[in-house]
Amino acid sequence: MVFFKQLAEYLFIKKRDPNEPRTQWTKYMHGMNRISLFMFLIALLIITFKLFILPFFKG
Repeated sequence: MVFFKQLAEYLFIKKRDPNEPRTQWTKYMHGMNRISLFMFLIALLIITFKLFILPFFKG
């Protein structure tokens, strides 16, 4: 369940625990993880579009 909690924090769905220590390196790590997660989701959308939606318009 920690994975889903962290994923919700990355996607700004859930606020992080204010009592948790947050160092500069942790900020960098979370920022890079957030960027890679957004890039992955965008890539999934592009692949889905190419495989399922685009063939309908080609005829």
